[in-house]
Amino acid sequence: MSEYYSSIFTRTSTVFVVFLLSSIIISPSVMAQSDWQEDGWLTTSLAQERLDNGDEFGCYGMQGLSWKADPGAVATECRQYIEQRVSANRWGESPISTFTPDSLSQYQHQIISENGFMVHGDNTNLQGTAWHSSNDTPIDMLDWYNLGRRGGSLEQIIGSKQQVEDAVDEGGLVNLYWIGRVNDATIRHDKDIEQYISEQADAWLTTWGQTWSYWSASKCYQLDHSINQVGQNYVLSFESLITEQCTSINPGRWNVPLTWAFDVNDSQILSIIDSNGEMENISEMRHTKEGYSHYDNQYLHISIVNGNRVNITLTGNDYDIIEMTEFWNNHSAAITIAAHETTDLFKWSKRFVDQENLVFTWLVIPRPAESKSPWIPYVAFTVGAGVIITMLLVLKNEGIGPLARSENHLDTISEAE
Repeated sequence: MSEYYSSIFTRTSTVFVVFLLSSIIISPSVMAQSDWQEDGWLTTSLAQERLDNGDEFGCYGMQGLSWKADPGAVATECRQYIEQRVSANRWGESPISTFTPDSLSQYQHQIISENGFMVHGDNTNLQGTAWHSSNDTPIDMLDWYNLGRRGGSLEQIIGSKQQVEDAVDEGGLVNLYWIGRVNDATIRHDKDIEQYISEQADAWLTTWGQTWSYWSASKCYQLDHSINQVGQNYVLSFESLITEQCTSINPGRWNVPLTWAFDVNDSQILSIIDSNGEMENISEMRHTKEGYSHYDNQYLHISIVNGNRVNITLTGNDYDIIEMTEFWNNHSAAITIAAHETTDLFKWSKRFVDQENLVFTWLVIPRPAESKSPWIPYVAFTVGAGVIITMLLVLKNEGIGPLARSENHLDTISEAE
């Protein structure tokens, strides 16, 4: 009978030990989760309004994780944090832009890119560079691991309207820096810079991911075009194709509108129709969208996503497809505003609620946890002590261990007496 109860005790103790050990194993992940709190605004209509405006959501980092120690973990966790709450952009679901510190190696940047982040910014001090000047045009994908900062800051006092103007006049990608808050202090933005970008700058107002997606499309594309007579006029049919070859090279690229320049010579343009109907004249537009631009005695520019066929009705049949322009809608400059360390979308963006022209790349990071529960250390101590005591009791029941030796020693003394 004693052996029966001993067996039951051993099994019960074993289950209890497993439970306690599991508690120890699980508790670090729970405690790690308590290192940060999510930005609840990412799942609301506010985030959708920013997406409708053309904004982008990218990564800044994750509380409790280090870019230097484990860039792959930061990229993975940050990617999941965004994807589970909000789309990255109206042109693409998954995020492709991230902040990275200037202390990472080329190998570490490669690990980050393998997690889907293709744009790393800014000023990361790698050898390859993109847009550190108006002439620093990226040559290959690696250049985007070191996106430059041009035009200064959107912040008041630090920022300069003249600096932004000069950068736009020089051309290329102008990438402004901005942070909305530091702890509880609001960082004011420069209203002169805001007004200049909003009302005067002759530039494509865009984001990191849109710019990279546009550029990467220029590295691989396939066109289908033909012209046929319909009555007394001619219909030029054009499509930038979606091909397996190109999607395999750049699987993360968003399908943003690409601008193609056509020379229709002396032909009169009678209509421009795509799969959605009559295309919009976007000659004065600065936000990314599909449409066409045409001025007298200049090339016709069609901005269209891959896979959307456009039919252009002309009075003649002479045409040439000249090129894909450097920037969308044939702009000579592009402006991005990177909102670094965005922990609260509402507090960062509320001052721009009525501002439809500025476009932001929100580099998000969860907020630090306000405080950790004070009882967690006591629970950890109790669990650890419980494991030790239970194991000693199990060993004693088996006749081994310090408690068993003490009992055997007492039995020996009793027998001697």
